[in-house]
Amino acid sequence: MIITGEIRLSTRGYCDIHDVTSEVEDLVAKSGIASGTVTVFVPGSTGAMTTIEYEPGLLKDLPQFLEKLIPSDKAYEHDKTWHDGNGFSHLRAALLGPDITVPIVAGRLTRGTWQQIIFIDFDNKGRQRKLVVQIMGE
Repeated sequence: MIITGEIRLSTRGYCDIHDVTSEVEDLVAKSGIASGTVTVFVPGSTGAMTTIEYEPGLLKDLPQFLEKLIPSDKAYEHDKTWHDGNGFSHLRAALLGPDITVPIVAGRLTRGTWQQIIFIDFDNKGRQRKLVVQIMGE
């Protein structure tokens, strides 16, 4: 069986981090799937999915790390093409990736105690986002 749902978010951009764990767990519970996988995918090229321990220190550390790795104030070739100033957003999203897949065992996500599923909006403006959640299994 395959069930597809969605999660909608209002974001602020600039490394805006959203914990979507409970929304994903709710969709899995409602699906009735006991064994399988759930994939959460962000359409678009300036957002990413990953997991972290969703706590205040890491909510500061992760954006600071990404700013050092891929600075937002540097000129990128992408910016010359579109003049939208978000080249850094695309690079950060490409680094982390647009999706995450989590196994479902006995109707529950198999994640660590302190492991939350997060969406990060890297764009240089706020926007409305839609995450596609696809649950597969039996």
